[in-house]
Amino acid sequence: MPTFAAIDIGSNSCRLKIAAVQMHKLKTLYEAREVTRLGESVFETGVISPEAMATTIRALKRFHKAVQAHVVDKVRVVATSATRDARNAAAFAAWVKSATGWHLEVISGLEEGRLIHLGVATLEPGARGRCLMIDLGGGSCEITHSEHGRIKSMVSTPLGAVRLQQEFLHSDPTSKEDLAQLERFIHRELLRAEKKLGPVRVPLVIATSGTAAALAEASAALFKKRASRAKTKALEADTASVRKVAHMLAKMTNAERVQVPGIGPKRSEIIVGGAYVYAQLLERMELKGFRYSPLGLRDGVLAQMLAETDIRADVHQQMEVERWNGIRELCRRYGVDPRRNEPVRAHVAQLFDALHAVHELPPEYRLWLEAAAMMQDVGKYMNHQGHHRHTQYILANSEIYGFSPEQRAIVSAIARYLGKSRPDAMDRVLRAVPVEEHTAVARAVSLLRLAVGLNQDRASAAVKLRIKVYPKRVVLDLSAARGSAELEVWSLRKEADYFLEVFRRELVVEAV
Repeated sequence: MPTFAAIDIGSNSCRLKIAAVQMHKLKTLYEAREVTRLGESVFETGVISPEAMATTIRALKRFHKAVQAHVVDKVRVVATSATRDARNAAAFAAWVKSATGWHLEVISGLEEGRLIHLGVATLEPGARGRCLMIDLGGGSCEITHSEHGRIKSMVSTPLGAVRLQQEFLHSDPTSKEDLAQLERFIHRELLRAEKKLGPVRVPLVIATSGTAAALAEASAALFKKRASRAKTKALEADTASVRKVAHMLAKMTNAERVQVPGIGPKRSEIIVGGAYVYAQLLERMELKGFRYSPLGLRDGVLAQMLAETDIRADVHQQMEVERWNGIRELCRRYGVDPRRNEPVRAHVAQLFDALHAVHELPPEYRLWLEAAAMMQDVGKYMNHQGHHRHTQYILANSEIYGFSPEQRAIVSAIARYLGKSRPDAMDRVLRAVPVEEHTAVARAVSLLRLAVGLNQDRASAAVKLRIKVYPKRVVLDLSAARGSAELEVWSLRKEADYFLEVFRRELVVEAV
């Protein structure tokens, strides 16, 4: 069974987790974490400093040795807030590629939250019910309202511990003026978050990342009586304790904070801002406290890799539901009734399965084709004329749960070429797609164009399709439930030249 590695390049630290697939589940083989403070220079100057880059590259090289030692089959490297904000992110990604051979994927705040939710909901006890998940990292804080393992609402805020330290906390101990500015900023951002999240009434709050662990340990050590009454062995902190700890830490010098249990020298410099975020968030939402979970972004990345590889894994079904919910939500947002494109989706799936020996596309392209079929008309929301261009732009730049930026680029490229134009490697659209995927995209486009051609008259019942594959030609026999299939036959015959160009086989279309 395969072995996966997930690397999370955060604003404060880099993390590696290697896991093997055993009995359709993930078994952790190795973990590592190194504090690199990639975000310090970004939040101050807008660029990643050469020193921070070099420190991170050294950490990644050590991770690379561990990956090689465990003979990892697939590696996914994701970067979050600091790299999202940095003007020189492309240069950093190029250095990572040169030093390790890894492709650096810069993910959005919402994608970060979705992956964290996937990892926690899959592995954390109790997370399948109603709960609120909080991940406060170095550059951002993701807050997710979850019910029955599904995302109900989510928001990403710029309330990261390193970011707040760089922007507001400039004295040691923290001055009253700096603290007042910090609290005003947190108040404003949480007010925006509450509007997006809506009312939240949950019995469980799960907090991830180092700030939550430090606050829970400090609360347990400083308020032993309260901690001793906890009913579980899990690391927890109640709201009153978090507020008291935040006030205490703000009055201390950095040297004093280092001595607090759970804080340590690396966390002491950035703990104050994170502590005040937790205190305000818990109080404003009237939450009793939180339970710390060691799970995080890297676990979600591994869970998605498992879902995409093993269809028998429990997380695979969860991912499929999440993706189709995201597709339907995007259709609703742009006024598209998903039922109208359901016949196109069904036909492109049929073509994919029947012509597998012809197109030789990877299995994941079946989903990419179905997704493009369902969302092909969202561009009409902007303008009917040239709507395929608008569709491509919307799909490439929208958050669709379950689809990475690279996957959205592929889906958007497939949906782009349903009009008069055909895929061209020099097009701006294809420049966003990895070169090794260009041939696959062209083949997928041809299949989707056939499926669209099969559904010209949407007022009538969809035509029935029978497919026969021969060494030098493909025969499509069409029959209509009522009326004739002449329009569909004509539409498909127009695709014969492009089909021959892409697949080197003749396309024969007949009405039966």
